[in-house]
Amino acid sequence: MIYLDNAATTLRKPPEVAAAVLRAMRDCANPGRGGYRAAAEAEGRVFETRRLAGALFGCRPERVCFTANATEGLNVALRSLLRPGSRALISGLEHNAVTRTLRAIGTETEVVRAPLFEPDAWYEAFRRAVERRPAAVICTQVSNVFGCVLPTDRIAELCAAREIPLVVDASQSAGILPVRMDVWKAAFVAMPGHKGLLGPQGTGLLLCGTDPTPLRFGGTGSQSLLQTMPEALPDRLEAGTLNVPGICGLGEGLRWLLRQKPGKLLGTELALLRRIAGGLRVLGVEVFAGENQTGVLSMRIPGMDPELAAGRFAEAGIALRGGLHCAPLAHETAGTLPEGTLRLSLSPLTKQWEADRFLETAGRLLARETGAAGPDRRKT
Repeated sequence: MIYLDNAATTLRKPPEVAAAVLRAMRDCANPGRGGYRAAAEAEGRVFETRRLAGALFGCRPERVCFTANATEGLNVALRSLLRPGSRALISGLEHNAVTRTLRAIGTETEVVRAPLFEPDAWYEAFRRAVERRPAAVICTQVSNVFGCVLPTDRIAELCAAREIPLVVDASQSAGILPVRMDVWKAAFVAMPGHKGLLGPQGTGLLLCGTDPTPLRFGGTGSQSLLQTMPEALPDRLEAGTLNVPGICGLGEGLRWLLRQKPGKLLGTELALLRRIAGGLRVLGVEVFAGENQTGVLSMRIPGMDPELAAGRFAEAGIALRGGLHCAPLAHETAGTLPEGTLRLSLSPLTKQWEADRFLETAGRLLARETGAAGPDRRKT
């Protein structure tokens, strides 16, 4: 199988990740729940993952909290800052992890919109909107549908100057673009472990610039006489037994990323993305691409429903995703409702031959389904 659905999860990981998971299952007990060797081993490895995350994201290790995924982190962040009737300002590219949570809280929500791949327009739209003093600003750094990059650094400056809490969803950017708590001064940054950080599923990080309100309650291995959650992080957010094998695997993903040269991974993805986008245009496919983009590419094939197209590619051994990608707000902004798009998403481990095989398969499928000509390899 050629796997091109990395915006959902990175299936291919560095081999060290799986090895760390297996070692933890063999060697690690419950961190903070005993003074014996296996518990101490778990505690040390969990802290090392916090340290690596802190080094990569400019955050003190004790303010790096483990979650099951970015969705859990976003729930903690939004419920810590907002109450029923609070006014939240969000980008028009947000995932359901944000929009459904805001609806459940009962906030008033203002949506900021601008054309895809135009960061100056997004900045101006946010600049005007923050003058209305929302209770919080929520912004994805990269759209999970279109891969377009929002000007997060500049939006963070706007919020900091007005002392408005900022929540950044780094689900599609962490591990690819710079994510810096020390620069953004954000209230919270949420991210999954299983996408750009190359860790296992069931892992995530919440970087806390503000003291959070716990989402879960229970044992932490510390201050057991208290019948409220401890005040100190990370214990305040980490009730119950941690996913120690997953966290150890995540630590190896972080270690692998820290060994890479700045900009190398994004450069690799963009080279492949441009190759693919050019080949699709030759085939007459509508592609959503621009200058400010990561390795996520949405497309629409004339005369083919995106989910049907994804099924056709799956039959040919290529994994893509079709539909709304849990982000109907982004499709509303881009004008791609109700069908959505067919999405291709790369990772640092995607190979050029996989991109070329995708284009060859696309040419055959279009010729069969729509009568289009196959790709002219000289133009790609």
